[in-house]
Amino acid sequence: MVAQLLGLAFLFLPASLVTSTNYEVKINENWEVLYRDTSVYGVLGKAVILECGTTLPDVYIWSFTKPGTEAIKAVVVDLGKGPRIQKLAETLGRLSIISNSASVSIEQLPVAAHGLYTCQAFYDMAGEPVVYYYYVHLTVRVPVSKPYLLMSDVSPVEGSTMWMSCNLENGTGPIQYVWQHETRSGNISAFAQGNTGVINVTNVNRNHTGWYRCVASNAVNSETSNRLWLDTIFGPDIPQIDVTPYSITERGYSALERETVSLLCQAQSNPVSQYVWFYNNSQIYTGPQLTITKILRMHTGDYACLAQNTYLNTRSRKTISLTVYYPPDGSPSCSVEPALNHTSLRLLCSWPGGFPSPSLHWTGQLKQLGQNEADTEHLFTCMGSHLALTQTTECSTRTYIPPAEPVCFAYVTNSKQYLMLSCSWDGGAPKALVWWEGPGEQGKGGQENSNILILRYGNARSGKPYTCYAKHPLLVQTKTCRLTLEAPQLLTRSRVVSVYEGSDVQLTCNLIDNYLPVSEITWFNNQGVDVRDTSKYALLRTSAWANLTVRDTKQTQDSGEYRCTTSNAVGGTEINVTLVVKRHPMPPNVTLVSVMYNSKQRNEVELEWQVEDEERGGWTGFILQHVWVSERPGRRGSNNDSKEEAEERIGPPVWYQNIIQDPEVRSHTVGRLTPTVTYQFRITPVNHRTIGHSSAAKTPAEPRYNMYPAVIGAAIGGMFIAALLTVLLLVFLIRNRNNNPRLHDLLFGSQHSQSRENINFPEDEVVRGSEGDTEEIGGPSTLGPTMPLPRAASPLSTSQASPPPPGDDNEPVSVTITVKATGS
Repeated sequence: MVAQLLGLAFLFLPASLVTSTNYEVKINENWEVLYRDTSVYGVLGKAVILECGTTLPDVYIWSFTKPGTEAIKAVVVDLGKGPRIQKLAETLGRLSIISNSASVSIEQLPVAAHGLYTCQAFYDMAGEPVVYYYYVHLTVRVPVSKPYLLMSDVSPVEGSTMWMSCNLENGTGPIQYVWQHETRSGNISAFAQGNTGVINVTNVNRNHTGWYRCVASNAVNSETSNRLWLDTIFGPDIPQIDVTPYSITERGYSALERETVSLLCQAQSNPVSQYVWFYNNSQIYTGPQLTITKILRMHTGDYACLAQNTYLNTRSRKTISLTVYYPPDGSPSCSVEPALNHTSLRLLCSWPGGFPSPSLHWTGQLKQLGQNEADTEHLFTCMGSHLALTQTTECSTRTYIPPAEPVCFAYVTNSKQYLMLSCSWDGGAPKALVWWEGPGEQGKGGQENSNILILRYGNARSGKPYTCYAKHPLLVQTKTCRLTLEAPQLLTRSRVVSVYEGSDVQLTCNLIDNYLPVSEITWFNNQGVDVRDTSKYALLRTSAWANLTVRDTKQTQDSGEYRCTTSNAVGGTEINVTLVVKRHPMPPNVTLVSVMYNSKQRNEVELEWQVEDEERGGWTGFILQHVWVSERPGRRGSNNDSKEEAEERIGPPVWYQNIIQDPEVRSHTVGRLTPTVTYQFRITPVNHRTIGHSSAAKTPAEPRYNMYPAVIGAAIGGMFIAALLTVLLLVFLIRNRNNNPRLHDLLFGSQHSQSRENINFPEDEVVRGSEGDTEEIGGPSTLGPTMPLPRAASPLSTSQASPPPPGDDNEPVSVTITVKATGS
């Protein structure tokens, strides 16, 4: 049915792609066909996702139609066995299928990917199929390239006409153009905008001078060209003369005698104007700025500036009047300083020079300082005036208390030679006076703003304060800051710490208070060695505490006293912490209750054991050991043993261990044993690192099975074989009776029967010997019955016959044969 469905889809798909307004597909009567039409925009070189429904269809096919053609070519095919990307996809970019969907991801999108993509999706193929047609119109947009700007004239004359052109290599339309103008001061504004890359500028003026850029934008991106400078030719305008220093009177400009006066002439012009200076109609200087150093009153007069544009051959002129005065240089200078040992303020105002001398006076509410503690700041102003000046000149000075409190601290030099006591009271105007006073005439005289008292290391007085005094003129009371130096004291959480062997333990050491100056806390181990961070020890410290962690404690190695020490410039202290590492209690005894091979192969042994007084607990595991004891002779494979194994068996016995970490286990199987070797097993309880007593060693027992059937079978088989051999012997003797007459008569003759063949002689007697299994011939005899023939014939025992009497060698002799039958 899938093939039929796909055949119909491909049969009618071309008709649906020819016209985009009518989508028809001929499908079986009961099938439902749905259509979806979407548009997707992609960017050249970027990634885009083409969706084919929200769920993964049973079967789907992606195809591609290039614009302007009717050919439909498959891109991705999934007939229910996974997607297969066709070779055509290589021309459309890096195409991949998004997992758990039929959507397609195209990376590094080329222009060739522009076109119509159709996804034929088939759902519920086993029931009533539903067919979706997803038409995805992919438009590949090309970003605009970096534009470049052209001008018909980069230096137009003011009032002329010009054009500008913005050109670019690539970009999908429509493209919008924005022209930007940047002035000399850096202000950027939009000059013009539209959908054309050329603009015309009529009546060019000097305001058009500046940098120009064009910004090209489309739906993808926006690019800006490099800026191009437009230089408008104009001028010169009427010059403007600036006099420095600036001072104007009714007659014009004025200057102070012996001052440097600068006359700067500026006229708007492009290119820049050429300037010529005239003094009372006489040319005196060429250039825009005329500088008169140490001007004198004789320099009073008219100064004219002539500006010329050599490119346009145009010019303009302006004249000013300059009068020379000679007031004091600059302006008054104000300052404040402490007086009367920092209990008062002295205000200073000066303005030297000038003719006549300037007038100076202080303004403001001058009052007695220090009467109100809330007055932390005061402003004082000095006013200065001169006949040569139209306005008064002033200067101000401000006095205020330092914003914070005096700060004291102590520190030690790196070499621990000196102890430095520092005191500072920053800020304030004027600066505060700071001095130290300490015990035993240890002090230092006053200094402004900060003061450092230097003491030799170890000479500081413990427990007695060192006082820093700070004085400011705006305050009646003197501020203080004190440092009390004390030897440090240590505190530990516990002086004796107990821990079981194998655990980690932490020893603590803390400073009771924040002592000055701060010194590092040091730990020494039970051997008196300074502790550093190692695999055995871990140190965690701050300025106020140091904790020592002893890892994997051992009773013999880590037990003992540990010492924590510290010191400062005043003294030192230490505290001892005793570490007691205890062994875990002995575990209860364990007894092996069953040690047995679990098969005839004798290569695995099953062991069971029991723990005495299990309710008490006290064990964490077991050590199961076995040792080689002996080996059966003639074992197979003995020649294949390695030399090391042979030497190992020759040497002292070695117990091989199996560690059992589960304390609840009561049985275990030991495998990979040699069948011909005899082993012994024992078990030892373990409580953490404490090893208990080993159990008595036991040799594995053979597996339990019934041997009676095997014994009975062997006996019956042996009897059957013995009977068969006896019958064969009798048949042989009967057939060869002539060759062995004596043996025949012996087996078939009788002492009391006359049916014997030629062997019934009166002198022949059968006599039983003294031993039950031996018979003799020719001695004292006792008549008795002959023994019946046995049923078994193996093994055979024959009686020894006495030598025959002298005479005929062929004389018959009576022989008795005793046969014993045994079964195995």
